[in-house]
Amino acid sequence: MTSVRDVREKAGTTPITMLTAYDATTAGVANEAGIDVLLVGDSMGNTDLGYDSTLPVTVDEVASRTAAVSRGADDALVVADMPFLSVGVDEATSIENCGRMVKEAGADAVKLESGSHTVELTERLVQLGIPVMAHLGLTPQRVKETGYTQQGTTRDEGHEILDLARKHEEAGAFALVLEHIPANLAAQVTDALSIPTIGIGAGSDCDGQVLVVDDVLGLSSYSPPFSKQYGNVREQMLDAVSAYREDVESGGFPADEHSHVVDELDDLY
Repeated sequence: MTSVRDVREKAGTTPITMLTAYDATTAGVANEAGIDVLLVGDSMGNTDLGYDSTLPVTVDEVASRTAAVSRGADDALVVADMPFLSVGVDEATSIENCGRMVKEAGADAVKLESGSHTVELTERLVQLGIPVMAHLGLTPQRVKETGYTQQGTTRDEGHEILDLARKHEEAGAFALVLEHIPANLAAQVTDALSIPTIGIGAGSDCDGQVLVVDDVLGLSSYSPPFSKQYGNVREQMLDAVSAYREDVESGGFPADEHSHVVDELDDLY
């Protein structure tokens, strides 16, 4: 089983593969494919729950999906993404919510959309035995403030991200997600840290990469420009479901081989 230490030790050596997962079936496939880290992302709000953003996602929803992913993955490190306002409001509630993901849902670690307000919390969680993955750059839970535009595009913003990255490393974070920032900034952050960076829309110099599984599979009707589709499962699903509908409507399904007959029941009516 992949451990937090395993992931941390890959910094600067072996590329880290991370993928989102929201159910046991997908987790099992990703686990079998050898993915290092499964992120139970609050992106489930957009991909699976029908929300317009990640903001409505609840602690209960993340806990339920995390438990499913944990049951489906034997080897990958499972990281629960803490949803909007589940951390940072007060320390006790933050610790309780993060602890629930590890103690009840089976997560190996939690991910926090990070800022100056999560430095002390990260340190406290690590003290209590809850591994923390930090997340800087574009943080979708701040969409009302920043939109979905690239972050870290000015020198001041770049310095702020680098400073926060160092502070979270010092606080005990075992890895750092860098989302939608200039590649040259991500390279400098990666070089400055001893913990691994995992990029999404942050160039090729990070220690690992993460994508949303729906984008990788080609399930999404829209994918961000920094993602890559490795399949077209949406089209395959449409073809299969359409073929099923047509087969039922034409009387082709179910056929004799799909039914079981008990002769002694023939004369009941």
